[in-house]
Amino acid sequence: MTASPCWHLYMLRTAAGHLYTGITTDVARRFKEHRDGVRGAKALRGKGPLTLLHHEAVGERGDALRLEAQVKRLSAAGKLAWLEARRTDGTQQVPQKLP
Repeated sequence: MTASPCWHLYMLRTAAGHLYTGITTDVARRFKEHRDGVRGAKALRGKGPLTLLHHEAVGERGDALRLEAQVKRLSAAGKLAWLEARRTDGTQQVPQKLP
């Protein structure tokens, strides 16, 4: 039996300052897809450069989907407050641009 992949929640910021939240099993690959416009979200096409604001391992896909839905329901200010709370509790959050 193979182990199920670990799912991650990530948040990107566009050049215009808009926030995008998604889930993936490979943050670097997914960021590259968004950046290159290959299999990336239509909402992000032409909106670069993109900055990775946050990513964290969530575990199972169902858990990641539930957390993603909760975060997506937040206003922009709510998302930023959520990020700040994650930063203060030690969850990985490193603003960066991936290759």
